[in-house]
Amino acid sequence: MTNAAPEMPTPDDDTLATAPAADSPETTTRKRPKPGERRVQILQALATMLEQPGAERITTAALAARLEVSEAALYRHFASKAQMFEGLIEFIEQTVFGLVNQVGEREADPLVRCRKLVTLLMQFGEKNPGMTRVMVGDALVFENERLQQRMNLFFDKFESSLRQHLREAAVLTGTTTPTVDAQADASVITAFCVGRLQRFARSGFKRSPGESLEHSLNLLLPGGRL
Repeated sequence: MTNAAPEMPTPDDDTLATAPAADSPETTTRKRPKPGERRVQILQALATMLEQPGAERITTAALAARLEVSEAALYRHFASKAQMFEGLIEFIEQTVFGLVNQVGEREADPLVRCRKLVTLLMQFGEKNPGMTRVMVGDALVFENERLQQRMNLFFDKFESSLRQHLREAAVLTGTTTPTVDAQADASVITAFCVGRLQRFARSGFKRSPGESLEHSLNLLLPGGRL
C-alpha cells in the first residue's frame, strides 16, 4: 500500500510552542506563531500525550504545562477540551476518507479496493498511535459523549464504503443476494479493523495493527490481490 497516512503536520522549528527559560537571550527573539499554527501545536501536543501507554485522563492544565503556556492561552484557540478532541477527530476523518476516496477513484477491482481500505486504516493507526486511542474510544472514556458518537459514525462510514465495494464485487460474481452478503461481510471486516486497532492501543502500541495483515486479508477477502 503506497498511500501511507500522514502524521499531524509539524510547524517550523522556529515557531514551536516550547518557550525558552525566562533569562535566556532567546526570549526576546523567539518568533510568535503564525495564525493557525498555535492550534496545530495544541493538537500535536494532545496527540503526543495520548501516545504515552497507560496515560490517564489528560487535563488542560497538563496540556498547557507541556506547551509552557497558560490554560487561558489554550482557550483562545479552543472553547473547550472537547473541541480539541474534535480537532483530532476532524484530522482522522479528513485523512482517512481522503485516502478512501483516492482508492475508489484509482482501483477498478472492488475487492482490491476493500483490501486497500483495510490496509490504509491499519497504516494510519500505526503512524498515529495517539489518535488510535481516540479512534477506539480509550481516550474518550471521561470526555463528552458526543465525541464517542462521532467516532462511531466514523466506523459506520468506513463500513459503508466497504459495503458499497463488496456489493459491486458480489454482483460481478453473480450471487443472488449481493446486498445481504455485502452487509454481512462489511460488518465482519470493520469489526476486524476495530479489533486490530484496539489491540494496538491496549498493548501499549507493541502489537502492530498490520501484523500478518496479508494472511488476514486472504481470509477476509479471498480473490482480491493488491
